[in-house]
Amino acid sequence: MQGSSPHRRESIDFDPAAFSDGPDLNHPNEPPHELDDIKVEYHPHSKQPSTIHHFSEFSRSRPSEGQVPRNNSPWEPFRTRLDFEVAEIALEAALTKEQTNRLLDLVRRSANGTDTFTLQSHDEVRSLWEMASQRYTPFQKDVVSVEHHNETHEFEMHYRPLWDWALDLLRDRRLAYHFVFDAQRLSKFNGEQFVRFIDEPWTADAFWNAQSQLPPDAKPLAFILYADKNKLSSFGTAKGYPIIARIANLPVHIRNGNTALGGGRVVGWLPIVAEDQKHTRKKSFVDFKNAVWHKSFYQLLQSIELHSKTGYWFECGDQIRRRLWPLVLILSGDYEEQSVMALIRGVKGKFPCPVCLVPQDEQSSNRVFALRTAHNSQHVLRAARAKHTEREREEDLKAYSLRNVENVFWKIFLADVHRALSVDRLHMNNEGLWEDHLWKDILFWISDLGREAAVKLDANFDALPRWPNLTHFKAVVSVDFNDGSFHEDISKLILFTAQDVLCYSQSKLGYLLLRCVRYYIELDIYASLEVHTEETIAAGRATLDKFSELMDEYIIESEPETSKNWNFPKKHMITHIFDDILAKGATRNYNTKPNEKMHGALRKIYLRRTNFKDVAPQILRYDHWLLTSTSMRTELDELDEHFRMTTTDPETNEPLGLEPDPIAHVHLGSKQGQHSFSDIACTHGSDSAFTDFRKKLNRFLNVFLPQNGIPLPDGPGRVLHLKAEDQITEFRFLRVNYESMVDWRTRQDLLRCNPTFYGSPRFDCVIVKTAGKPFIARLVYLFGCSIGDADLHLAIIHPYDVGIGVRRRRDVDLGLWRVRAKPRSSSEIISVQSIIRGAALAKDPEKDGDYFVIHTVDTDMFLRVKSLQA
Repeated sequence: MQGSSPHRRESIDFDPAAFSDGPDLNHPNEPPHELDDIKVEYHPHSKQPSTIHHFSEFSRSRPSEGQVPRNNSPWEPFRTRLDFEVAEIALEAALTKEQTNRLLDLVRRSANGTDTFTLQSHDEVRSLWEMASQRYTPFQKDVVSVEHHNETHEFEMHYRPLWDWALDLLRDRRLAYHFVFDAQRLSKFNGEQFVRFIDEPWTADAFWNAQSQLPPDAKPLAFILYADKNKLSSFGTAKGYPIIARIANLPVHIRNGNTALGGGRVVGWLPIVAEDQKHTRKKSFVDFKNAVWHKSFYQLLQSIELHSKTGYWFECGDQIRRRLWPLVLILSGDYEEQSVMALIRGVKGKFPCPVCLVPQDEQSSNRVFALRTAHNSQHVLRAARAKHTEREREEDLKAYSLRNVENVFWKIFLADVHRALSVDRLHMNNEGLWEDHLWKDILFWISDLGREAAVKLDANFDALPRWPNLTHFKAVVSVDFNDGSFHEDISKLILFTAQDVLCYSQSKLGYLLLRCVRYYIELDIYASLEVHTEETIAAGRATLDKFSELMDEYIIESEPETSKNWNFPKKHMITHIFDDILAKGATRNYNTKPNEKMHGALRKIYLRRTNFKDVAPQILRYDHWLLTSTSMRTELDELDEHFRMTTTDPETNEPLGLEPDPIAHVHLGSKQGQHSFSDIACTHGSDSAFTDFRKKLNRFLNVFLPQNGIPLPDGPGRVLHLKAEDQITEFRFLRVNYESMVDWRTRQDLLRCNPTFYGSPRFDCVIVKTAGKPFIARLVYLFGCSIGDADLHLAIIHPYDVGIGVRRRRDVDLGLWRVRAKPRSSSEIISVQSIIRGAALAKDPEKDGDYFVIHTVDTDMFLRVKSLQA
């Protein structure tokens, strides 16, 4: 037996001291540290001493043992590898029975003898998938009974027992060395002291505090659970209600994946209560629907209920036996789903927040209110049910905006639903506070200015440069976007496009709103940081205060014209963002976006693989087969990699699977061939950036080469003179790898310097490193040249570093960083090695040669510009 529960539950009392700050990270007797050293403080229960690592040596995962693949025939129960790979394609493409049979017939007829193909029919393929899928916990179905108006109603609940699903992952050797079972506190040395940083759930406070409440030998196994009802097609009425689970002990790059092993997985399919016109919107019927939800959800959680009180001994994939202790650490969902999870009465209740007791009419304020707790909610429900009349019970429950339903999460030890619920940026910010409120008010003031303002705003959006992972909009005013990602991109760009439309002289309230939006955007970017430090959390809280202060002013002044009520949950929920980050790590740990993406895959299964009747078992069976296929494919790739790594070159007898070269900082691509200086002068004669190009290059090289220890070709002291017939090589693509200021990982920019990129000129901008302060420049020409034995990669740039002087009031109010171009004839030559990263610039329509750095393109650029502005 691999796992078992202890027979006796150890007594565990709640200890508030466990929620206090940990020990000081700085000790005067420690040896001197290097800049960026990482300190890891492990939870005392782990019995591991604190460690300090040089940054280059720090790794987040345990070293794995070099092992041969566990399975030399991972395609079984398919008879051959070819059988599996053909069936895999048919599964991924969702081929019908007829299409599958035709494919099998074609493959049999075209087989060339390198592998054996034996599949005969769709029915055979189906039976093999059923056999193969037994390696993972299958779905099962239970019937849930709930009474309403003295009548018992039955509902089907499909689910995988949550604990069995988790054990599938825990026993997997491929994932074993990625699991983290002990809470950690991480800090980075800034030259003076260690500064704590938070990213993964196990680096935040809730994981640490939970482990403090467990027996010393217990290891938290933390679940992230999401649920949401969604339409299965755009033209029908069918809906699905999946529950998606993730394991918080796995790192985010695995955990937030939706196709690979260890990522999000559908573990349940909740029943949907059909609306009854006789009872719709009545309190008793709403309570009934909530009771169905919680009783159904219990079927999923039942398998961890006992273990959450006793723990469970289990031998994991690394062959270490651990006492695992299940926790519901994070609940993810939109506001409506969170209201169901917390069993509160929603937007119209006296206290509409599932986390705290903010009064309904004070949601627009930035005040701190008493937190809800599971203990208090249970107490209120018990007290209400002890009352003699329905009216008295209802009054007691309404006073706390609670429902007369038992909460399923009360059954799980250490699961406080109100602490597990988390602020969701997608629904609370992108699709909520921004899309439904701030953006609509911006459109209101644009409309107030008339058609010309709307045309100007659209033109400004269309004039923005294209940038990876940022949508380019030709128009926004009259287009109805229903995707949160689109609205997030609009919010990132609105300051640069509206600053000359909603200006103070034209629309005082519109300008005041833009000032509010400036701090909303900064707040959202702070909230989206992949890694948080003490400084970024403090800066985020200060930004929240400033946003709230300006919004209070705007709400008062705009109310006579807009008649808008700003007392709604999505305005209030942002006040909990940084508390959530401290407790549960970066917001991507509980953002619903990775889960929302899974709805698309479920819709495809519904449309392609069901008969549109009793769809839940059909969808879940196919999803289970896809999980099986993914696992088998991973094992097959692992086997191929093993053979590649152990195969030697017949000539050198060296392994063919050598480690790749280290990542270069820059790489030039899109080679265009060689051109002489005389040819370049003819081709670019009308461009002042190329004036005296050869002379500039001579001057540059005569300084650059000695500074970098590269000998001058004619000997020391002899000046280099390039001739008109000498040649250089043009490139039109530049890849820059740089270290992110947010999470210190390598990020990449793909930059163009191309006069005809998809039919249009594209010359991207860059940040250039100097001995002093970095500056912004636009790429003009990328080229390589050979001097002696040295191959140099260089660039002509157009610097945007003219002094601005006193910043304009509007720039200060909206947080804009203005740069100004030198005359184009003042072009310079640099080594591409001095390029820090790419940059996107928005042209200021009011002043030729002036641009704004779009600091909102990503989190690194946001912090980088902040540091340059400081």
